[in-house]
Amino acid sequence: MSEQQKGQLVIIGGAEDKEGECIILRRFLSLAGGRKARLVVLSTASADPQIGIQYMRLFTHLGAADVQVLALQTREEANQLHHHDTLVESTGIFFTGGDQLRITSILGGSILGSALQESYRRGIVIAGTSAGASVMSETMLVGGADDAAPSKEIIRMAPGLGLLKDVVVDQHFAQRGRIGRLLAMVAHNPYILGVGIDEDTAIVINNSAEFEVIGSGTVTVLDGREVTHSNVSDSSPQQPLALTNVKLHILTQDYRFHLQERYVRMPAK
Repeated sequence: MSEQQKGQLVIIGGAEDKEGECIILRRFLSLAGGRKARLVVLSTASADPQIGIQYMRLFTHLGAADVQVLALQTREEANQLHHHDTLVESTGIFFTGGDQLRITSILGGSILGSALQESYRRGIVIAGTSAGASVMSETMLVGGADDAAPSKEIIRMAPGLGLLKDVVVDQHFAQRGRIGRLLAMVAHNPYILGVGIDEDTAIVINNSAEFEVIGSGTVTVLDGREVTHSNVSDSSPQQPLALTNVKLHILTQDYRFHLQERYVRMPAK
């Protein structure tokens, strides 16, 4: 995370609780101002307009002062000036799930995309679930084999929104058996931190580059900076990867992790 980035991120592994205590959604709302929150739900990742409406009703029920839905489906819409004003006047932005490539291909380089970056720099909170989680990073996972051994060709990657530097996020992590593809990502560039987030689980990243785990599942952190060997550059496309000395952390509710210094902070007793 660069020094220019001042906002907070709530990155959700998907399938967050929407009917019970709603711990994750309530945390986002609290960070965005609670009952004074002015939220924008961006449902660009999905072609289904009902997804944005569902979150609008949820956040209204939880007490937000104002919730607007931007269900942008084209770059022409993303370049309309009034959408810029909508974002910069908000206190929180929420990306729904769907397809992360829809988000970047529609928003990237647009007026709305610039407003998003501007809003983050001025300190508002941005959240995303499922595809809306993966898109937060500078480089994002856009596909790959689930429940597979790591190999060179099991992942597809693309440029993301760039709100999160030197980290790649994967979602629905334990539920879909995605550790193999996150290990493959680390093998491609051991400097990039791999973060896998389970369903109904989130990381809340503050402006000091530390995240807190909330929710009912776990967060898997793969740190490859001390990797001593990898065959990724020599292996054939389908050959299994060899990767040695990867550091792995499994974190649950209230554990914290510093993204720059790469250390864990235990929950207070």
